[in-house]
Amino acid sequence: MKAPYSTISVKIINIDNKKLVGVEIELPNAPPLIILRGDKGFVMCGYLDIKVADKLGLVAARVTGVKSIDEMLEKEIVEVTSKASEHGILPGMKVRDIISKL
Repeated sequence: MKAPYSTISVKIINIDNKKLVGVEIELPNAPPLIILRGDKGFVMCGYLDIKVADKLGLVAARVTGVKSIDEMLEKEIVEVTSKASEHGILPGMKVRDIISKL
């Protein structure tokens, strides 16, 4: 029998001497909720609302169709906040390529 709560995985990612924290939250009958957080900003999966992050003035980017932190690193960004674009993070860039900006 499966536990009635979600499994949460936390992973430290180290790319080019930049450390980030990745969080995967298992959801029932759906892909996980995934966030990759750096010192200045974060990348979110498709479940989360980029408009809210923009209103809060955050450096944030959004990707869709991911099932793991490792998969997120290889995805192209589909949306960014105004602050993210000020930091040189733009739609179409791969997450792995913007790590230094987070």
